[in-house]
Amino acid sequence: MNLSNDVLSCDVRSKTLIVLLPGAYDTPRDFIEQGFVEAVRVRKIDADIQLVDAHINYYTNQQIVQRLQDEVVGPAKAKGYKSIWLAGISLGGYGTLLYSMSHPNHIEGFFIMAPYMGPRDIPAEIHKQGGLKHWASEVQGNMDIDLWRWLKGYATQGAGLPKAYLGYGASDRFEKPNGLLAEVLPRERSFVIPGGHDWATWKQLWGSFLDTTALPRMDALKSSCKAQ
Repeated sequence: MNLSNDVLSCDVRSKTLIVLLPGAYDTPRDFIEQGFVEAVRVRKIDADIQLVDAHINYYTNQQIVQRLQDEVVGPAKAKGYKSIWLAGISLGGYGTLLYSMSHPNHIEGFFIMAPYMGPRDIPAEIHKQGGLKHWASEVQGNMDIDLWRWLKGYATQGAGLPKAYLGYGASDRFEKPNGLLAEVLPRERSFVIPGGHDWATWKQLWGSFLDTTALPRMDALKSSCKAQ
């Protein structure tokens, strides 16, 4: 798994790491070219950034969770990061959710933008039963049903779960399953704006998330730090 880093150059190292996971056919370079890294820097957010080249084969081979643990999160904790945030777009959002379900105590929180959330029949059944809060399934051993079952925990205030933030365009192709999760999140943690499944929409959503108080800002002593 190829990694690219954008690390603050300061006397006191940041304790927060943002890990960005791209969509199925996107690359870490796209996050840079679309201004995602710069958006963090102009807001003086006290965090290092790691861009992960998590391509589609990691998902088809069901390696994404273990590779994130072994090559990203585990090493980050060994380096001294105390607060780790995952942020993923589309398929990267799916990877973010799968990792968060498997290792909920290893991250502070996540922000998913227009995430793919598994086969359409599952959210269709959830909607039929009246939403995630009321949905139940007896099926065991299905990863995607297990994921939705885990997400149902956010319908009961999410005690003990990572902080969850979600954003998507109102015309996005994943709007219906995304909406099921949005219904159980606090209003201030869910962003729905006009737009589709595209970078223009995701850039706006990223800015909205960064403008929350989820991530720490630099204090006066660190305000002159620059990324390297």
